[in-house]
Amino acid sequence: MGHLLGYARVSTTDQDAALQVDALTAAGCYRVFVDTIPGSLDQRPELTKLLDQLRPGDTLVVWRLDRLGRSIRHLIDQLTALQDKGIGFKSLQETIDTTSPGGRLVFHVFAALAEFQRDLIKERTNAGLAAARARGRTGGRPPRLTPQQATAARRMYEQQDMTVEQIGQVLGVSRTTIYRTLKRDQATPAKGRKPKSKSPAKPAAEVEALEARLAPEVSR
Repeated sequence: MGHLLGYARVSTTDQDAALQVDALTAAGCYRVFVDTIPGSLDQRPELTKLLDQLRPGDTLVVWRLDRLGRSIRHLIDQLTALQDKGIGFKSLQETIDTTSPGGRLVFHVFAALAEFQRDLIKERTNAGLAAARARGRTGGRPPRLTPQQATAARRMYEQQDMTVEQIGQVLGVSRTTIYRTLKRDQATPAKGRKPKSKSPAKPAAEVEALEARLAPEVSR
């Protein structure tokens, strides 16, 4: 007969795992591994240690199902991996024991429900996308720039006085957004394009006025 190894988990250090540990010890577990970590995280060091010590014929025992799995799908994947290695599973609160015929039946029911849930979500997603396409919507994120901002971005780029990154900083968006905006208008810039001149060209009227002011000094 294999060994019973317990696994307990609490989300924060403020929580006490004593209730789980006592229940697992009373159930016959000769050793209990305790993780203090949220269930949403993939890396659980104590669970990893426990799984490394389990051998065919052993049984993993938890106080409640949600101590092991983050979701039904994740729980089913965990139990399937244990079953493939010849390792049993028990949950004390739900009285599930995959080493018994009744427990194996419950496990298969859970697996069928998880598969049904996955297919249902997929079907609803595809139906929603088809309905959106029928209404002329192709999906994707909406542009972050307003039409007025897009026009300003094109003008700043055409003046060649600012880099694409600087244009993005002025409008409060990323460089990628500016590239995407220019591409939609069939004016895709070359990556890393730099302005041809550091200072903007002066209008003709300003140049003429400057020449008129300098003319008396030149004639002296």
